[in-house]
Amino acid sequence: MIGRNNSAKGKGGVCTTPFFVLSTLSLVGLFFIGVRFTKGIGAVSNLSDGYPWGIWVAYDVGIGTAVACGGYAVAILTYIMNRGEYHTLVKSAALTTLLGSFLAAFSVLVDIGRPWNAYGFFIPTRWQPNSALFELTLCIAAYTVALCIEYLPLILAAMERGGPTSMRRQLLNFLVRRRLVLPVSGEGLSRTASSSLLRVRINQLLICLMVAGIVLPTVHQSALGSLMLIASTKLHPLWHSPFLPMLFLINCIYIGYAIVILESVVSSFVLSRDYQSAELSALGRLIPWLTCAWIVIRVGDLLHRGQLQAVFHGDFYSDFFLAECFLMAIGSAPLFGSEKRRSPRRLFISCALMLLGGGLYRFNVYLIGFNPGTGWHYFPSFAEVMISVGIVAIEILAYQLLIKFLPLLPARSA
Repeated sequence: MIGRNNSAKGKGGVCTTPFFVLSTLSLVGLFFIGVRFTKGIGAVSNLSDGYPWGIWVAYDVGIGTAVACGGYAVAILTYIMNRGEYHTLVKSAALTTLLGSFLAAFSVLVDIGRPWNAYGFFIPTRWQPNSALFELTLCIAAYTVALCIEYLPLILAAMERGGPTSMRRQLLNFLVRRRLVLPVSGEGLSRTASSSLLRVRINQLLICLMVAGIVLPTVHQSALGSLMLIASTKLHPLWHSPFLPMLFLINCIYIGYAIVILESVVSSFVLSRDYQSAELSALGRLIPWLTCAWIVIRVGDLLHRGQLQAVFHGDFYSDFFLAECFLMAIGSAPLFGSEKRRSPRRLFISCALMLLGGGLYRFNVYLIGFNPGTGWHYFPSFAEVMISVGIVAIEILAYQLLIKFLPLLPARSA
């Protein structure tokens, strides 16, 4: 691990085997998305009036937004708890959050039965502020805008270094017209001066971006839990709880830490970089405590509502409940040990299990534990699955390309 090549280009540049595999899956997903928009949602899905939300919402939105909380979880440590040792993880974690938020919003657009009415969200007179779904959509949209502003200097700097001259000039002229940068006398626009001025402007907005980066995910993650509060007669008692907003919030934080560790280990391996062992081990020790708090709240709630016996019924629902708890238990238990024993391999395995367990909980709430009544059945079609796989492939592909062309990962000494 020590002395590995720190080149940003990694192994094989861009055109690697994973690149072609991800590109193929992305194209397949985009093909079925095209079919969905040309022939209707019924042509590609098994959704119905009983199951209006299928795998797209359960996986791409419910689980996808939790996986996209890596930047949010690390921002809490870095900017709220003032733990500067985690600052090197912020850029790559925020990139995961940005891509995840974009694709979760895109999944919602694919899922909407009448996408041509989506423009109504941008008309204030059509807003319903008492709706948890409106709150969720508004927060995700605002959070995505805040993340885009945060990443604008990096993208501009990359374009200045290697982008086409005409594209750079058009972008800089646009920023001047919007008074985000100032023109420089003489030769017109100075790339260095313009970029510096833009960074100054964004630094002035930094406190607002930090507040938005903490408040907005807190609201929209709790709103994801609030959405299922109204399904009291349709959601199984093992998952329906007045604590759903809190459980979803805690769940997204430990999933956020797990995905940050996972993507850091995988990126370091793929790009032949040194592993950030100290930072990742320190981050990993937080996961089991959050998991314990989450389990205590769940068990206490089941005891209070008299539903603990449902865990041991041995039916379809109790099996899935025990599966999610088992995955999180065996995933978080090794992280209680000494930091010196947390090798990248162990961190990778533990965090992968945490993602499976935490993701299964959300999947159970939105799909497995949901029963609309007699006569309704749902199983995702092949096209639904491939659309979800394609959306995830697009996210991974974008992350793979961006970490190779933008300075998102910290420089490591050989």
